[in-house]
Amino acid sequence: MQMPLTEEKGTHILELPSNQPTAAILKGAIQLGISYAVGNLSSKPDRDVLMQDFSVVESVFLPSEGSNLTPAHHYPDFRLKTYAPLAFRYFRELFGIKPDDYLYSICNEPLIELSNPGASSSWFYLTSDDEFIIKTVQHKEAEFLQKLLPGYYMNLNQNPRTLLPKFYGLYCIQCGGSTVRVVVMNNVLPRAMKMHYKYDLKGSSYKRRASRKERGKSSPTFKDLDFQEMHEGLHFDPETYNALMKTLQRDCRVLESFKIMDYSLLLGIHVLDRKPLNRGSRLDSRRGQKVLYSTALESIQGSVKDPEPVADDDTFGGIPAKHKDENLLIFLGIIDILQSYRFIKKVEHSWKALVHDGDTVSVHRPSFYADRFLKFMGSTVFKKLHPSSKRKRGSLYAVKSASQEVLSPQKEEKKEEKKAQSMDNLDGNCKLTFKVIVKLTFV
Repeated sequence: MQMPLTEEKGTHILELPSNQPTAAILKGAIQLGISYAVGNLSSKPDRDVLMQDFSVVESVFLPSEGSNLTPAHHYPDFRLKTYAPLAFRYFRELFGIKPDDYLYSICNEPLIELSNPGASSSWFYLTSDDEFIIKTVQHKEAEFLQKLLPGYYMNLNQNPRTLLPKFYGLYCIQCGGSTVRVVVMNNVLPRAMKMHYKYDLKGSSYKRRASRKERGKSSPTFKDLDFQEMHEGLHFDPETYNALMKTLQRDCRVLESFKIMDYSLLLGIHVLDRKPLNRGSRLDSRRGQKVLYSTALESIQGSVKDPEPVADDDTFGGIPAKHKDENLLIFLGIIDILQSYRFIKKVEHSWKALVHDGDTVSVHRPSFYADRFLKFMGSTVFKKLHPSSKRKRGSLYAVKSASQEVLSPQKEEKKEEKKAQSMDNLDGNCKLTFKVIVKLTFV
């Protein structure tokens, strides 16, 4: 059954009264709903995505006892709505996600609940294989995303390598008195890799410092002012820096064209010199098919002609960087892009500008926001290594060397010995040649 875009409004509720389904039931219903939606889609023939496909919402009722169309289950009766199923199937195919792998990632194991460092009321769930994030969204955000889909489709066709969120599905679960809308996205920060620092950066200074409560967490997420106090910029070799900034500039112009603002750069920093890389559960899971263009390094290679394939067994696709004498792996992505510069945001900015410097607050018109965001990233957060200090280990084509230490003294000594032996052999050959020439001359 197909329904128009407009539907009754409601917000997701995860802190539920006793007479409504628990969070565990809702998580199970989300997994079952996605499983049914993807399985049902497999019966539909492949075809080109048409304009009307972006506005479709399919609805089905899943009673616990099952029906001719739906399986029986041990959850309360619920209704599933699937937004733009054919369009999202195309997006998954573009990123090389096979239906069986998508279902296995989302439905094989219980979802892992993550803490939310931001001001939004969204909840986040991570799949057990570390591949996908499932985020709850409000009605207006789901509606806004569906309106963005034609432009998003066009952008991905031109630039599949992007730091923008990669959306793989949009669903709505109505169970009891609750309405929960969720979007499936790529996971920016691999859980199996220890993040020694995490930042949510906007390029703004007004109230952009982590709260005392956030700082007290075992893995806090810091903000713009914290970054300036804790780091003096992250240094990349010129090639990597240029590729990164070109990608950010391209992505920000896309967001500006959609009149989107208030987005953030989620930045994770792993310090290579502190601890060995954690070869956890994700490495085992990565032996199968993986999502294309999903790592930080893949996302910024769009400007490099014919890039060599990169094995990320050691680096998880992190971007090599340096901070002082520390060798780093950087993980990043643009998040929270479903905020349009609407009337409420204009009012919010005008009110803040009366009290504070209007150029420092996070809420701003899209063009100014993009320019300020790019300036902060390109001059304060990311910096070029000086040519004289450029190391090959920072190159896009030498990622594996970023997870290894420099050559040991023993290896250097062996290299020097071999070099000396080669020089001795060369000297001996030269002396022999000289004797033969002299002898022939006298004869």
